[in-house]
Amino acid sequence: MRVTKFTHACLRIEGAGVLVVDPGEFSEKSVLDGADAVVITHEHFDHLDVAAVTAAVGRRPELRIFAHEEVLAKLGDVAGATTAVKPGEEFEAAGYTLRAYGGRHAVIHDYIPRIANLGYLISDGGSNVYHPGDSFVVPEGVAVEALGVPLNAPWMKISEAIEFARAVRPERAFAIHDGLLNERGAAVSDGHLEKFAQTRYQHLAPGTTLD
Repeated sequence: MRVTKFTHACLRIEGAGVLVVDPGEFSEKSVLDGADAVVITHEHFDHLDVAAVTAAVGRRPELRIFAHEEVLAKLGDVAGATTAVKPGEEFEAAGYTLRAYGGRHAVIHDYIPRIANLGYLISDGGSNVYHPGDSFVVPEGVAVEALGVPLNAPWMKISEAIEFARAVRPERAFAIHDGLLNERGAAVSDGHLEKFAQTRYQHLAPGTTLD
């Protein structure tokens, strides 16, 4: 299973098939080329580019899209390609086994309504990767090999990212949700995670595949 980090929170996973996680408006449109399935954690534009996903289905009608039912409401033009996912549900997509965790987006502020958010543990039977979306939901009772750790967002602080990594205890971790940081800010946050996350941590440039 080859996991490639694209801009911000987007992953492309290749092996059994081609699975794309969170192709948002910050992400490269090419990430969807040849994809067999897309999974979406939540509806925010930095995780879901509705126009790009709709166009991808037009190019490849067999493409399947998996997300919470609240997210799928944003994809009415390609409703026939979608499948609703519930928290705790296990399902197959692009040759991988996925389990959905959580259910709600992290709190931004009490004034802002919380929306649906699912984290996904993605496995090919030999290795796995966990993408939490905009949350710090821990997949309890699971040995996570590779963990996507949110690096910066309006809803978080770096201490939460550190505690999340320590709670999950993955074999390795890499930064996601980094599109709002400049280089200096990223370097500060990276330093804290490298020192305190208690796992091997990397901040990958877009287009880099986990080694």
